[in-house]
Amino acid sequence: MAKGESVAGSDIPAGGFVQLLTPDGERIDTVTTADGTTYSVDFTDEEYRGLYRDLVTVRRLDSEAVALQRQGELGIWASLLGQEAAQVGSGRALRPQDMAFPTYREHGVLYCRGIDPIMPFGLFRGVDQGGWDPNEFKFNTYTIVIGSQTLHATGYAMGVTMDGKTGSADGEAVIAYFGDGATSQGEVNESFVWSGVFNAPIVFFCQNNQYAISEPLERQTRVPLYQRAGGYGFPGIRVDGNDVLATYAVTRAALDNARNGQGPTLIEAYTYRMGAHTSSDDPTRYRNGSEVEAWKAKDPISRLKAFLSKQKIAKKDFFAEVDAEANRQALDLRERVLAMPDPQPVTLFDNVYPNGSPEIDAQRTAFAEYQASFEGSAH
Repeated sequence: MAKGESVAGSDIPAGGFVQLLTPDGERIDTVTTADGTTYSVDFTDEEYRGLYRDLVTVRRLDSEAVALQRQGELGIWASLLGQEAAQVGSGRALRPQDMAFPTYREHGVLYCRGIDPIMPFGLFRGVDQGGWDPNEFKFNTYTIVIGSQTLHATGYAMGVTMDGKTGSADGEAVIAYFGDGATSQGEVNESFVWSGVFNAPIVFFCQNNQYAISEPLERQTRVPLYQRAGGYGFPGIRVDGNDVLATYAVTRAALDNARNGQGPTLIEAYTYRMGAHTSSDDPTRYRNGSEVEAWKAKDPISRLKAFLSKQKIAKKDFFAEVDAEANRQALDLRERVLAMPDPQPVTLFDNVYPNGSPEIDAQRTAFAEYQASFEGSAH
């Protein structure tokens, strides 16, 4: 730490998690788990400020997306509100060569991988399929089917091993994101089996936001999710998912273990979905307001801001500048979304097959004729 004092190192109590920054903004130097692993971070003041900027920016862009959906400009949106630290911490822990497999909510990780934030808006507006190149940014396209991306990630990770790209500090690793509800899916458990047996260089990153759509965690499992890893032959660890520092430290260590040939790790980022599952959901039907208020006290942005202020790493003018820049980016994003051209319906037949298909061509022709039949009519 560049400035200020911090709490001495500590051990994790039974049932606890790795935490390096308390909800009050107190810094813990190191945390040691039962297996003797010690977690810490060594950031410069500028890096601390950078993490804060990331958190504020992705939250502001997310809130703009929610507003756009409510105004009819997006078909649906899956908000990351409350999960910013889990996404930014893990996203910044990735090295350039690592590959990420997201669900449909990892807007913060997408931002950390350097992808234009507008890309998922094309998907949720129905303009395109996402638009970014997974190979260029080492970030796969969004996956709507719950849990299926873990199998894709496992196969990719096995390929990394077959290509001889593990076993050193500059090796490659893979991370697969999913929620607590996905752990009940067969695909996720199958990916655990295969990754464990083949010692795949993969980190399974579960954002436990307490609800699988409307089902609370206690209806998903009788043990903490991270403990499931032991049954598949690899380690699991729980981290405070609202602590960006701890999330970074735990994810970086797990990824480095994977790239060095030490196999998979399951990380359970213990966090909370402050908003709805998606914009089609009404969370007031299955959880009460007092629960939400209790989690607000653990807000990831508030605790980092408190830390920066206490340690005199940032002042009021910095926080104001970050807010202003985030608002500017949100306004720019809104204008760009509204300017997106609506695709012609017939283009839905494009890119179905790389070399075309007589059957698709016939369907395209019939569809075009059907549309043309409405021209000049009152329909």
